[in-house]
Amino acid sequence: MRSFPLPLALTARISPVVVLAAAGWALTSGPAATPAADKESAPQSASKSPSGASTAAASKAYAASPAPCGSVATATVKSLVPGAKTAGKEIPSTDTKLRRTCSWNALKGYDYRWLDVSYEITDSDEAAAKSYKETITEKSGGGDVPGLGDAAYSVVNLTTEDKQQTREGVVVVQASNALVTITYNGSDFESKKAPSTDEINKGAIKAAKEAVAALEGGQKT
Repeated sequence: MRSFPLPLALTARISPVVVLAAAGWALTSGPAATPAADKESAPQSASKSPSGASTAAASKAYAASPAPCGSVATATVKSLVPGAKTAGKEIPSTDTKLRRTCSWNALKGYDYRWLDVSYEITDSDEAAAKSYKETITEKSGGGDVPGLGDAAYSVVNLTTEDKQQTREGVVVVQASNALVTITYNGSDFESKKAPSTDEINKGAIKAAKEAVAALEGGQKT
């Protein structure tokens, strides 16, 4: 079997994944943290108005992220990422109660696949909805996924580097005050072609459905 070097983009993604993930969480923690601080700064008024406190609590269904590496069925991991360790690898986070990510990746023969499942717990439904809208605006060109969470969006993009194609699908879901993000991509290093849009999109949506089900089946406030 011939040896095919990974393209630079994928090599960079495999090697410093912890650093990249930490940087990503640092970016997402900025705007989302501001409304949380504002809402939590008024406990005195809440004590004088029980109805106001209950209204605020009602808009926050989830207090913590579920374990991301247990959010997708073993059979699904084997199907989407052949050859990967089904236990997955959780990426270090500055606050595991609010933000958690698990990754699976493997090169089987010449076929490479990567799957990320990420959870972010915001302070309220409104904060999650705002972050969701900002995210799908940045990732234009996709479409809605009906029947998944309160709102869901899927987009697939193709990139080429050194004649090697990589196709990546991203599904973003808002479920109450939680955001679930699935990233799924693949390449064939023999043909230098990427998997089809349909394969990547369906795989990402399948993982998203299971990740949202794991969230909904977890502990609520």
